Amino acid sequence: MKKNSLLFLLTSGALFSQNSTKTCEILNKINSLIQSEHIQPKPVDDSLSAFVFDNLMNELDPARNIFFKSEYKELSQKYRLNLDDLILKNDCSFLSDIEKTYHTGLERTKSVLEKIKVQPIDYNLKDTIRFYKKSFDFYVEKENLEKVWTKKIRYQILDDIAESSEDPDAAQTSFKLLESASKEMILTNEICRINTLLETKNTQEEKLYNFFCIYFDPHTAYFSNDSKSSFVASLSKERLSLGMSVNLNEKNEIIIEEIDPKGPAFKTGKIKKGDQIISISNQKETLHVSCSSLESISTMILSESNKNITLTLKRNSGKNFEVYIEKQVMKNEENSVFSFLIGKENKIGYIKIPSFYADLDGNSRKGCADDVAREVLKLERDHIKGLVIDLIDNGGGSMEEAIKLAGMFVDYGPISIVVDNKLNQSIINDPYKGVIYKGPIVILVNSNTASASEFFSSILQDYNRALLLGSGTLGKATMQTIVSLDENKNTDFLKITINKFYRVTGKSHQKNGVSPDVILPEFYQDIFQKESNFSTAIPNDSLPQPLKYRPYVKRGIIDKVAHNSSVRLADNYYFNNIKKINQKIDEMVNTPKAEIPMTLDAVFEQKKIRNSLWKEINTLNEENNPLDIYNSTVNQFLLGTYPSEKVMNEYQINSLKTNPYLNEAVNIINEFNGFK
Repeated sequence: MKKNSLLFLLTSGALFSQNSTKTCEILNKINSLIQSEHIQPKPVDDSLSAFVFDNLMNELDPARNIFFKSEYKELSQKYRLNLDDLILKNDCSFLSDIEKTYHTGLERTKSVLEKIKVQPIDYNLKDTIRFYKKSFDFYVEKENLEKVWTKKIRYQILDDIAESSEDPDAAQTSFKLLESASKEMILTNEICRINTLLETKNTQEEKLYNFFCIYFDPHTAYFSNDSKSSFVASLSKERLSLGMSVNLNEKNEIIIEEIDPKGPAFKTGKIKKGDQIISISNQKETLHVSCSSLESISTMILSESNKNITLTLKRNSGKNFEVYIEKQVMKNEENSVFSFLIGKENKIGYIKIPSFYADLDGNSRKGCADDVAREVLKLERDHIKGLVIDLIDNGGGSMEEAIKLAGMFVDYGPISIVVDNKLNQSIINDPYKGVIYKGPIVILVNSNTASASEFFSSILQDYNRALLLGSGTLGKATMQTIVSLDENKNTDFLKITINKFYRVTGKSHQKNGVSPDVILPEFYQDIFQKESNFSTAIPNDSLPQPLKYRPYVKRGIIDKVAHNSSVRLADNYYFNNIKKINQKIDEMVNTPKAEIPMTLDAVFEQKKIRNSLWKEINTLNEENNPLDIYNSTVNQFLLGTYPSEKVMNEYQINSLKTNPYLNEAVNIINEFNGFK
């Protein structure tokens, strides 16, 4: 027996050593590429070490209730300022040490939760709870672990009762019954979540690689073969899909929201809209929805490597049933350009570009730019007097597609300056002579307009080719490429930032974002994470010499129309109320919270405040008359040929009819036309 134990210890040690060597090997390959190719490489020093350690610990224990304060202190003293030296020495055993301590914390947490599950909670004990927006110090002492978790579970139970009850008095009357059911559900899910973390085969290597990368800038990242395939697929117009969409209901259950009649989920004949997903399996691993993270569930559903999925579903509180689905290549609706006409007399075209997707295999003309060109030609056949290009929530994509699209709207000349890590400058010129459309253009942008969409909109703004309407954009003016860490294996990849791009004016919107000509508020704009919120974001700078280029119209015309729009909207009920509601959202999210008493009444009061704000957001309606939105002549014909597209088409039209940003874009174009 002792021999076997000794053998186990020796083989385990050898395994850790092998994992440590492989981990350091990948990290050093990442570092080698970054130091030679990154736009602004930084030394591997104590600053990097502290950044990686802090982020890894925060990822493992964001709520600060797994690690003891003493454990964190010991790990911090050993590694916080030494990871850089250890990595360069090819000694990554620190990760096994951190994981071992983490698993110890998970095991004891599980024991505490099992104890809390079978003993009563004293709700008469006076106590308070405070919520922090940002991470706080590790504080849990050994003797207080049960107290910390009891307090957390107590609040979760009170919050669950408040969320599932409308009447505080009725909840108080039925408290024992409600508390028993809620406690059972919450603790079962917490224990299940801990078990999932303990049983998962994935270690923390990938997180370690990514924190190492993010130190250099927020957009440099490590990709496994699987994550690389999923990323590439996200930039495509077509991808492997189950042919259904899901959403969270008010109980945080994952419900099937829509089923595509052309997709594999529909073809099983077993799945219906409204079915609840209980678990998901890829034949290697099963995730139970009640105790898995939304991130892990989403990854399993969307991953290109998971071509076969088994869903465990429940319908109308009935028995669970399983459905096996084989994914098929389908059109990605979220990556598809679409267009409409607005108004009957002075027709205005509208084109939505959800992302700058691309045909990365080079087999067909399925890129965003060509699709936009086709929609423009359709709209032109109906003799439009202006064009609205909607880039709201467009997170970017292929820079090549953005360059092509910009060239279609700019007559000729330079459109951008690209700088590499050796400060070499390259000028990107308009790839096409002439334009596909000559009329006035308004581009809609917001806080989630990023990267390639910022690039495109800034070019049209500098050329006075379009007026930008909305809120300030994200602030990403860098380019990335994906390279293999080992061409012989092709299993590990690096998405690395290799260039910065500048506007023809010599300025950059890096970190600052593109400022619209007409600035309008949007919901949640103060809590959206922008480039400037990342501590490792590449700073803004500018080039001393602008390029020579010929604007489409005089800047004075754009400025006059923008001024008139701002004056027109100064007293706008809708936008002024967004500002007021945003102040309340800011107070709720960003303002330091006072302590909340751990009573049912206090939790109900918090719910009342949240629900009141949510009601304000959802009931704020645009006062203008609904816009007259309809399909172009060509698209009407195509809908007759492909009737399955009608449901999505009607949904898109209805969502645009009362869009206040689109309404003002129409007003602006009509004013532009009045100058002729």
